[in-house]
Parts: sequence; structure tokens; C-alpha cells
Amino acid sequence: MTSLHWKRFVWFCVCLTLSHPAWSAGGIEIPGYAPATGVERSYRVQKATETNMSFWFDKPGASAMTVRGAFRQRMTVLSRDEGSMRLRWSLSADLPEGITGLADSYQMNLLYRNSLTAYGTAALELETDLNGNPRDLSGVDQIVAHMRAMAANGPGGVPAAGASTARESGLDDIIAKLEANPLQIVAALVPEAQLLATGQSYQAETMEIGQASATSRDEDYGGLSVPVTSTWTLESTDATARTATLSLSEEADGAAFSQSQQPAIANLMTGFPERAKNLTADQLASLKHASKNRSVELVVSLNDGSTLEASEIVTVEAAGTTLRTYTHIQREDMPASLQLPAVLTAKALQTPDLHIEPLPSAKAGPGILDELSTLPAPPTASQDTTVAADNDAAKAIAPVSLEVKSAEVSLSPVSYNHGLNIVLTPESAAKFRDFTQAVLGRQTQMLINDKVVMEPWMREPIMDGRIVLAGTDRKDLEAMAEQLRVPGAEILVRLRP
Repeated sequence: MTSLHWKRFVWFCVCLTLSHPAWSAGGIEIPGYAPATGVERSYRVQKATETNMSFWFDKPGASAMTVRGAFRQRMTVLSRDEGSMRLRWSLSADLPEGITGLADSYQMNLLYRNSLTAYGTAALELETDLNGNPRDLSGVDQIVAHMRAMAANGPGGVPAAGASTARESGLDDIIAKLEANPLQIVAALVPEAQLLATGQSYQAETMEIGQASATSRDEDYGGLSVPVTSTWTLESTDATARTATLSLSEEADGAAFSQSQQPAIANLMTGFPERAKNLTADQLASLKHASKNRSVELVVSLNDGSTLEASEIVTVEAAGTTLRTYTHIQREDMPASLQLPAVLTAKALQTPDLHIEPLPSAKAGPGILDELSTLPAPPTASQDTTVAADNDAAKAIAPVSLEVKSAEVSLSPVSYNHGLNIVLTPESAAKFRDFTQAVLGRQTQMLINDKVVMEPWMREPIMDGRIVLAGTDRKDLEAMAEQLRVPGAEILVRLRP
């Protein structure tokens, strides 16, 4: 439920006033947020992400991927004082009753189930401000201890080989970041809390229908400050339902946001060297431009100022790629009034096979936690060549021996780390392309002289026959390069057993 693309902690909250609404010549009075304590509220949540990397592939549109999820989450306001509230969210990865379509159409639920397993909890207790914005989380020590136990043990509780496994897989870094900022756990498991809080405030305000109100703030992107302009509008009211519909439009400053995304853009271009070196000046300039905008519709109660329904679309464009996320939240005891995007209502979607394996309920293998909260990369342009029969599928994912054309150690201009750059022969490049297309979303192994040297998750197909091995001592890389320069040297790639 979470993905990198969805972890944001500072939100603009509309100012709303008075505890009882009234229609007058001066506008409409929307009450401040005054939720009942001790009452459990259930919410239907629908999500989807659309990713398109067509620019980097030969077949336009073939690299697009859509993944969605449907959830039923519950929230209770436990207490409230003059400066804060305590909320409990009860979380579930199960599909709500009445959802049409097969479970395979809601692969985000499978990812979210693994996230709950990784964090070791199905409930979060939060301290929030009086608008409902999370600002502290209870039980962080228990969550971190659970994750450390998972990092130290393999599947089914078998101890992981090597004391440095957690460090090598990046788990220590992930856990350290969660300890430094526990609200990342909230953003990963219950981002609904902040979306609902967007339309709530303990204060109240008189607003006029159709009149826009703009403000601005700064967001931090890797140490760079990006100005964001927010525009609020009261769209309509419903005297019978006692609701008000608000809209919020946000846009990040183009120049500042583009600057903040340059490292990510450079990394992506490095992954497609053949395509990148043939770019025109205009194409290169276009790739280096990035944009981000967000549109939200909110239905707010004129009884207690709570958000009853919310619909959000966030679009990020950078480096020839487009990522669009959709979220719709509806309190189950209230009728829906907002129009849902088609991606959320479609009975069936052409979704990729992500091969999502459930984590054991008690333990998890090393190196998997960094895969839980992010979706795999979009499928390849050749995804239309799917395997129809079981025998064909087995053949498509059989181990493949690859002949090496060249192997050189060089310094990356992006990361400033040394890497082993391997170029395959044309015949082996074609075999490797077919292999990577067949195992998208799965973990693989690369062996040199029968020794496993890398266990990458295949997030995108490798089309150009080039492999970069990094994260290893330079002397080890040089030794492997020498082995691969021997005439007839081969690499074996296979699915991780």
C-alpha cells in the first residue's frame, strides 16, 4: 500500500471554522473537526498506480503497467485533549466483500499483506494534531525489534548465512531510517490518515462557493527545497446530506522540482545507455524536465467537520516516464458522491504477473524488506510474448549460460563507485533478454565459476546485453573480470532456488 511514490509527511490543511454550519450572504460556514471518541469508523479504500516508460522501449505503450488494490480499514478516535488526539487504525490486506474481479486484479493487496508481515503489526496507534495529521507513533520499538529479527533469520526461521547479510541487503539502512523517522511506518501502512486529514481542521472557516484561495509551502526533496502552490475551492454543498465538496489543486515549481530529480534521472539514463547516447538535444532537454501535480476532491461533513470521502490523483513526470497514483477513500456509513476514475472501477485489468510470494508469518528471508513497500518496475515492451503452457513457462525460466564479449572495471560517473561492466555476445544478449522478460518481478541469481556473485530482483528487462555488477570490493571485481576474460568464459543466470 505503500510505494516510495506515496510517502509524504507535510500536507496543507484547509482552515474550517465554527461548530455549526450556516448559509449566509457571506458564504458557508464549515465546522471544525470534532470527531466522536470511542466510535469505530470503517473506510473502503481503492488504490491504483499507472507507470509508463514507453519512451525507453521500441513499442510505444507496451511498457505501461497498472497495479491496483482494494482495502477495508478501520479507525477509532481513542481520546482528544486541547492539543492532540490518539487514533487507532486496524489494518487488513483482505479484499473487501463485494469487490468484482479476481484477486489477481488486485496485486497491491498481496504486496500490502507482505508489508504487514514485515512490520509485524495489523494495527497502529497514532498521536495526531487536532486535524488528524500523524505526528507520533506508539510501539516503534516493537516494530523495529520484529524487523531486526526478520533480518537475522532466513525463511521459516533458518538463520541467515553471514553476520553481514543485513548490512549487505540494506536492511540496516532501512531500519535506521524508520528509527530516525517512525512516521515513515505510518506513510507505508496507513497513508489514508493523512489524506483524510487534508480536509479536516479543528478550526472553522466561512467559504464562498466557487471562490479560489491560494497559498504556498516548501517541500524537501533530498535536501532541496521545492515550492508548492496549493489552490482550494469550495465546489458545492448539499443541504440534505449536510456535506460540502472541496477541491485542492497542487503544483510543484517546475524548475526546483526538476533540479531535485536530476540524480534519479541520471540513474535511469545510465540504465539505458544505448538509448541515451542516441538522444537528440531536444529529447535530452525534455528528459531533464520533471513535474509533479496533485488534485484532490474532498467531501466534508457539515456536522463534525470530518472527511467522509476523498479522491486523489498524483502525477509525476520525469526522464520520459510517467507515474500516476489514484486513491479513493469512502466512509462506509455514508453514500459515495464523487466520481471514481475508470482505473478503479474497471472489472478487469491487464495486469503483469508480479510473482508475489507471501512472507512466512513469523520470519522472513534476508534482503526482502526493501522490496515490500515498492512496486516492481513496469513490464517490458515484449510482454505480448507471454508463455501459454506450463511446459513453455518452465522452459522460459530455465537457467541460461551466457558468453562474455568483454569485462571491464570502471568508475561510475553517477555513484562514484567501481563496477564490473560486462558485455555479452550478440547471441547471449538475445538469450539474456528473453530470460529477463520471463522472470520479471522475481529474484534471480548470477553465477561465475559456480559461485553466486549477485541475486538481483528482475525489475525490468535487460535489452542490450550489458550487465553491471557493483557493491563489491574493487579487488574482487578485478578478479572476476580476469575470470571472464578467459576465452569461452560464461555466466550462468537462473531463478533463485
